[in-house]
Amino acid sequence: MPVLVTASELRAVLGVPVALYSDAQLDSIIETAEDAIGDFLVQHKVAIEAQRSESTTLTTLYATQPHKFYVGQTVTISGVTGHNGSKVVADIVDIYTFKITTTGATVHEDLRFQIPNGTASVNGLSQYNGVDAVEEAVLQISVDVFQSRLAAGGTQQALDYTPAPYRMGRTLLYKVTGLISKYIDSNSQVG
Repeated sequence: MPVLVTASELRAVLGVPVALYSDAQLDSIIETAEDAIGDFLVQHKVAIEAQRSESTTLTTLYATQPHKFYVGQTVTISGVTGHNGSKVVADIVDIYTFKITTTGATVHEDLRFQIPNGTASVNGLSQYNGVDAVEEAVLQISVDVFQSRLAAGGTQQALDYTPAPYRMGRTLLYKVTGLISKYIDSNSQVG
């Protein structure tokens, strides 16, 4: 589910009726935009590249970058096979590795890699609820994604300057960098 922008907000900007585009379709577009922008914002989030379940109640997660979690903290796990949802940090092994409590996990002593990587986060994008600049950036990217779906393929402008179908470019995020500039993570690839 989208966190920062609702389907009704996007629908109002686009001027499209429910009969043509359901909330589920618009939610998918908003989630795409939030994923695109979210990776560039400061968040308490790490990518999980592997896991190992030592018992049915304890699983070790291996992060790709240093985490800032502490024992007893509740983190949201996403994209980690068999362990999605809210979990409690049970132990800190090192700055890249931590253990979570699980219920009924399948025991596997071997290291299982996650492709694509999963995530472990605290708060996620919800910390940006009410931050107008970030919400506006998500809305703008959502409009671009919507336009791209309507006019996929795109062509160049004709010699007589007639409009051509819309086409998303590789500079999509740079369009909103000014809006989110003070929230950009210095370790991200935007800048």
